[in-house]
Amino acid sequence: MRMWIYVAILSWIFVSSLMADESFLSNDEYAKMLYKNPRGIGCDRCHGSNGEGKVIASYLQNGKKVYIKAPAIDHLSMDVFKKALSRSSRLMPEYFLTDSEKAYLYFYLTKNNLSKKAKK
Repeated sequence: MRMWIYVAILSWIFVSSLMADESFLSNDEYAKMLYKNPRGIGCDRCHGSNGEGKVIASYLQNGKKVYIKAPAIDHLSMDVFKKALSRSSRLMPEYFLTDSEKAYLYFYLTKNNLSKKAKK
């Protein structure tokens, strides 16, 4: 009988510890981590550290320099942002993000964009 009580108490402590702190990352840290490396290559590699967009590569074609640019994504509405992540693209990898992960990415970009505007 005492063993059963002991197991019950240990189980309760374990479950309580899991519920006490659902995550060891803050929302800000998780959003930043997700932007920097969602599934292998980070959004920042092409879209810039704050979603401002940047040149990915350049090459010469018929003597002219051609640039491949990733668009700015720091000003999009949530709907446009989610649709852009859901459609196929020749350049952008498909990340298979959950709706929650998309929301965190949007949160990261929106927060950084508001911070940039506040500094101006």
